[in-house]
Amino acid sequence: MNIKNRLTIMSFLQFFVWGAWLITIGTYCFNAKGWTGAEFGAIFSTLGLSSLFMPALTGIIADKWLNAEKLYGLLHIFYGIILFFVPKVNDPDTLFYVIFGAMICYMPTISLSNSIAYTILKNNKFDVVKVFPPIRVWGTIGFIVAMWFTNIFSSPTPPEIIKDLGLSVGNALAGVTGSPIYANQFYIAAFMAIVLGIYSFTLPKCPPQKTISGDASFVEQLGLTAFKLFGSYKMALFFVFSMFLGGALQLTNMYGDAFLNDFAKIPEYKLSFVVQYSTIIMSISQISETVFILAIPFFLKRFGIKQVMLFSMIAWVLRFGLFAFGDPVEGLWMIILSCIVYGMAFDFFNISGSLFVETTTDSKIRSSAQGLFMMMTNGVGAYLGSKISGYAIDNYFTQNDVKDWHNIWFSFAIYSLIIAIAFAVLFKHKHNPKDVESVSH
Repeated sequence: MNIKNRLTIMSFLQFFVWGAWLITIGTYCFNAKGWTGAEFGAIFSTLGLSSLFMPALTGIIADKWLNAEKLYGLLHIFYGIILFFVPKVNDPDTLFYVIFGAMICYMPTISLSNSIAYTILKNNKFDVVKVFPPIRVWGTIGFIVAMWFTNIFSSPTPPEIIKDLGLSVGNALAGVTGSPIYANQFYIAAFMAIVLGIYSFTLPKCPPQKTISGDASFVEQLGLTAFKLFGSYKMALFFVFSMFLGGALQLTNMYGDAFLNDFAKIPEYKLSFVVQYSTIIMSISQISETVFILAIPFFLKRFGIKQVMLFSMIAWVLRFGLFAFGDPVEGLWMIILSCIVYGMAFDFFNISGSLFVETTTDSKIRSSAQGLFMMMTNGVGAYLGSKISGYAIDNYFTQNDVKDWHNIWFSFAIYSLIIAIAFAVLFKHKHNPKDVESVSH
């Protein structure tokens, strides 16, 4: 098998083992376990918490001591082993530490997979800019396939459908009450993660590059030198807005599937396609990502970095607002449009923000600055968004264990609108077409 195909398999499995449970863990915690928003918010916050320090630590290990492909394989094997324990946990406080352990292993593999692909492609004389994007697209496809696969094999089946199929009432109740069926998502992800871990040992060697100076300070080794950028008003403002928007980035991943599943409590919706295949509906969001990525060069060249970031924020307003007013029948078009808009909301800020950092920072700290950008969005922002949203849902939008999804999504939309208006007024950046001439995907 040639190198590109081997890396494509790695990329596919890298996101398959995450997509198998990321979108549906909210349904698992709310519907199968009956836990509160605050309890689930704490569990989901482990994604952001682990992103604060693990990518930097594993980067040091891969640079100094251990081949990247071996470290990558070990992390995935440990990740898979930990996921096998998730269905056995019946206490949310315990699950916090279990998922935290899984995220400590998984989150650094995202950047490691990119580094491995870059190294192998360069060693084999490939044009990374041209060859890597098609390989990376298969990661998104893996995420989508995992969502479809687990939706089919992990979703509970309503008694009415099981009765029509001639199955027993016992099987019906097993599906509705949930744990055996809902738990399949973690077993699927765990098994495939271990397969990926073993597979990674067959990849070409990626030995330590030893690019970090031996006399570098601990702050320099962790890539924290970019914190001095907070001394610049413009950069500080950018990183603050990155944090605020980061608080919104994972909200639909947290609550989207649970929101669609809750329509089953309304008689006219409980047998709808949206309820039965909620994860497949949510996968439209990931399909949309692949389309909007292709559109980014046009938007950047035509409107500039600031405007594209602003488009992202407005798209988040639409993403949440359409969910607020959508339903599985008359409002189905709003749910689907919300999923389509997600591609613009998620991709436009991440890529335009990364380009802003690339074009406005000194080359000596550029790598550190990119790490700081990711830390503020996927680390600090995602952590705060998970914790605060769970607390708010419990205290302001839940009565008698029934969630007011309309006002939950509407409040998220208002939050995003406030950020967009503040960003448009406060953040000043002049469009320079030369900044985006080299953008390619």
